[in-house]
Amino acid sequence: MTFSVDQFRLSGKVAVVTGAGGRGNSIGRAYAMGLAKAGAAIVVADLNGEGANRVSDEIQSAGGKAIAVQVDITDPKSVANMANVAAQAFGGVDILVNNAALMAELSHQTIIDVPIDYWNRTMAVNVTGALNCAQAVVPLMRKRGGGKIVNQVSGGAYPAVSIYGISKLALVGLTTTLARQLGHEKINVNAIAPGNVTSEAGRALVPDDSPFIKFLEATVAMRPRGEPDELVGTLLLLCSPAGDWVTGQVIHVDGGWILRP
Repeated sequence: MTFSVDQFRLSGKVAVVTGAGGRGNSIGRAYAMGLAKAGAAIVVADLNGEGANRVSDEIQSAGGKAIAVQVDITDPKSVANMANVAAQAFGGVDILVNNAALMAELSHQTIIDVPIDYWNRTMAVNVTGALNCAQAVVPLMRKRGGGKIVNQVSGGAYPAVSIYGISKLALVGLTTTLARQLGHEKINVNAIAPGNVTSEAGRALVPDDSPFIKFLEATVAMRPRGEPDELVGTLLLLCSPAGDWVTGQVIHVDGGWILRP
């Protein structure tokens, strides 16, 4: 096959992006807008229905196709409704971006002191939520002859030193397992591991005056912080025909924070 830049186009594709209803400089919004600009119809899914509507309206105002769906990814019935709405509105699903997660809300307790209810809630959102979404949309992908799933993990999983990092490392395991099991059906499953991003949630977790920023400045190969839009190019690769031979991978987009052979 001769390479063409058209392989990055998503015309005729339908993408579900969870956690896409964030305000301003959020990663979910950047993902939804980026996929829409590449030609995909977007299902803007978020627990915050008002936020989902706002981003959907923004995409439509820019000439794209989008609908908003309020969803609780920890509830299989709510997720099934999301998939049904996508199928009714656009005929199916080709792309799933599992972006929704708990991050800035999480405490920094040592793991030995974490209440089990708190642990279970984190895993329910950050890991089981992604599985719920995959289980709901993979049947729709099969009907369309394949699809792309991208899970949002984190540089904070390398190594995991918090409940957040542990949940994201578990999501890496889900990524590789699904990639192995679904690859023969032409369903690619990959993950993006962002570094420190200047989203609203990122700044809440790591303020500008945090000592961690000084650490990153001293250790990261390039810039210690990136913008949400700087993740979109990698997402387009993983969601488009250009990435058809990429599966089971974690791609670090972090300026050279996590350097892996």
